[in-house]
Amino acid sequence: MTDLPLPSQPALPLVPPEAPKPSPLARLRRALRMDRPHVAVVRLQGAIGARGPLSDQAVAPLLEAAFGRRPVAVALEVNSPGGSPVQSSLIAARIRRLSEDKKVPVTAFVEDVAASGGYWIAAAADDIVVDRASLVGSIGVIAAGFGFQGAIARWGIERRVHTAGRSKSLLDPFRPESPEDVARLDAWLNQLHDTFIDHVLARRGARLKSDPNLFSGDVWIGDKAVDRGLADAVGHLVPTMKARHGAAIRFRRLGRRRPLLARLGLGAAAEEAVALAEERLLMARGGL
Repeated sequence: MTDLPLPSQPALPLVPPEAPKPSPLARLRRALRMDRPHVAVVRLQGAIGARGPLSDQAVAPLLEAAFGRRPVAVALEVNSPGGSPVQSSLIAARIRRLSEDKKVPVTAFVEDVAASGGYWIAAAADDIVVDRASLVGSIGVIAAGFGFQGAIARWGIERRVHTAGRSKSLLDPFRPESPEDVARLDAWLNQLHDTFIDHVLARRGARLKSDPNLFSGDVWIGDKAVDRGLADAVGHLVPTMKARHGAAIRFRRLGRRRPLLARLGLGAAAEEAVALAEERLLMARGGL
C-alpha cells in the first residue's frame, strides 16, 4: 500500500508581536499633549463683578486648568477697565497662589486697557507687557450715584424710611447727602485705595518710578506706562513667548464654556446685555 502524498500547506506569514498598548493615562496625556512644552493662555476680559464673566468663581476653573497642565509659563490676556475691588483681589490672589505652588511664571499681556481692577489683576503677574496704545493704571477707587430727592419732591412723593440703627439708611439717594455720610464714605474709599496701593507696591516694588501722580487714579499709555514702572515692556503675546521659550513653543488657550442655551442664542440674553452695557460704560470712562 503506497502512501498518498499530503497536500502542501501554504506557509503562514510571520506576524510580529503586538506592541504593548499604552496605558489609559498615557493615551490621555498623548491626547492632551501634556508632555510637550506649552504656554497656557487665559483670557481675562470685561468688567469685574461677582455675577459677570470676570469673577473669581468664573475664572477659577480656567486658572486651575492652566497651571495644572504643567506649562512652561502662563500668559494672561488682560482687557478690563475694572470693577469690583473684592473680585479683583480674589482673582489676583488666586493667580499668585497657583504661580507659587506650581512654580510657573506668569506674564500679563494688556490689550485695550488694564485700569483700576484690571490693573490690580495684571499686577499679580511676574511681569506686564503692553501694546503701545494700551491704557494702564487708574490706581484709585470711585463711588458714583445719583440724588433723586428733587425729582420725588416735584412729583409730590414722600419718602418714608424706618430703621433700627442710625447707619442703615446711609447715602439714601432719595434724601439730601449728610456730611456725616460723606465723611464715612470717604473713609471707606481711602481704605480701599490704601489696599490697592499696598498690592501694587508689593508686586511692582523697585520697578515703580517716583511720580506724585502714580496713585492718583491717572492712566498712562504704552511706553509712558513702561517709563513709570507700571509695565515692563511693549510687545505682544506670541512673539514675546517665542523669544523666551523658543520658536517651537505651543500655545494652549483655555476659555470659559458658555451654557448650552446661550450657545443656541436662548436664555441669559438679558444678563449678557446688562454685562455688556456695564463694560461699555467702564470702557467709555477710559476713553475707549
